[in-house]
Amino acid sequence: MPAGKFSADGFWWWDGAGWKPAYSQDRLWRWNGASWVPAAGPPPRSSNTGLFVGIGVGAFLLVVVVVAVIVAAVLYASGAQIANVFSNVAAALGSPSP
Repeated sequence: MPAGKFSADGFWWWDGAGWKPAYSQDRLWRWNGASWVPAAGPPPRSSNTGLFVGIGVGAFLLVVVVVAVIVAAVLYASGAQIANVFSNVAAALGSPSP
């Protein structure tokens, strides 16, 4: 491998004997092959990060929607029974004590 070649991700530099970091530990300096220069910005990151966040948010929203639909269906199916229970409780609370 020829000396002075950067890795595909730009984080490493081949000096002819081994791979050396192309960025300082604090990521403020970058090796340009001849000297250290101020880094213009952080090194490029993988573009998949946004995809994974989007998938996670989408899955969370899907679970929330499915739970809401199930709760609504259960309440709709048992609405009359629930109203009857509350009616009985209200009647019991309103009746005079013996």
